[in-house]
Amino acid sequence: MNEAILDLQGIHKHFLSKRGEKTGVLQGVSLKVDRGSITGIIGKSGAGKSTLLRCMNLLERPDQGQVFFEGTDLTTCSAETLRQKRHSLGMVFQHFNLPARRTVLENVLLPTEIAKGNLKEARMAAIKILEDLGLGEKLNDYPAQLSGGQKQRLAIARVLAGNAKVLLCDEITSALDPETTEDILHLLQDLRERYALTIILITHEISVIRSICDHVAVIDAGNIVERGTAESIFANPTHATTQSLLKPFLKRSIPEFIRGRLLAEPTEGKEHKAVFKLTFSGDSASEPLVSQFIREAHTDVNILSGFMDQIGSTTFGTLVIDLPNESTVIDKTRTFLTRHEVSIEPLGYISHD
Repeated sequence: MNEAILDLQGIHKHFLSKRGEKTGVLQGVSLKVDRGSITGIIGKSGAGKSTLLRCMNLLERPDQGQVFFEGTDLTTCSAETLRQKRHSLGMVFQHFNLPARRTVLENVLLPTEIAKGNLKEARMAAIKILEDLGLGEKLNDYPAQLSGGQKQRLAIARVLAGNAKVLLCDEITSALDPETTEDILHLLQDLRERYALTIILITHEISVIRSICDHVAVIDAGNIVERGTAESIFANPTHATTQSLLKPFLKRSIPEFIRGRLLAEPTEGKEHKAVFKLTFSGDSASEPLVSQFIREAHTDVNILSGFMDQIGSTTFGTLVIDLPNESTVIDKTRTFLTRHEVSIEPLGYISHD
């Protein structure tokens, strides 16, 4: 079992409207984040994503509940202990928050200056970090001279200079173009290994979750409604909110031209095939299981559609197939695929007449 570096238990948070009315944003959220993981928290606008992230380092103090970081309950810490712990829980924002009149190097040194730390040592460490992040030639430039991707790298460098163990990332790719977003996501994966980081990403972008996350938590109306490995969430989303968020992705697995022909029950007097969606991941995605099954079951399998993709570091794919609508063939299919850890979902029936 992996060790949880962050453990949120029963977090409630509300805000007062201008009329003095209470608005509940978080409704008893509990969430564990494994050390060394990249966890994505996804939800629709207003679901409570950013508030939840800010509760993790108590930039927003929960009204109720506990936030454990490496076993210490931050909600009961002294102000000084909390300040020290926050260095390990670095926040990276969508809009960078870089003082315009400070150079790249000066921006990275800012937390050390505020803490009245050793600037000589911090300067050497900052230069190394900036070199690691591809900004070694920009030390004396100002934020206005940087591209959006470089600004985001600088914001990350500033957090790393504070010896962060956890990166709390609030929609950090939303203001970036697709190519720069891909660069930043690759950077985060590299930094996780290089700096032994745990990364938590708030996002509404499925592509971000799909690219780098190990684990996913889905938030809706202040509640975590579904959580699991990224692979399991994409393969079998069970909550309506998750299904809605993943709709563009899931549509790829069952094209509309097939959906339009599916029947819930066979039509009397016509010959139909049974239609199934097969979901492969990991080892099963790289094995020729369909051809193996055809040989074993001595039956025809018609592939209607399919695609392969990457979910984090795991190969993931689906096939939509039809089979003879015969109980013996269908039972053999289920047995064979289940044995090889392939998910099989009945979709209905189709006629080729």
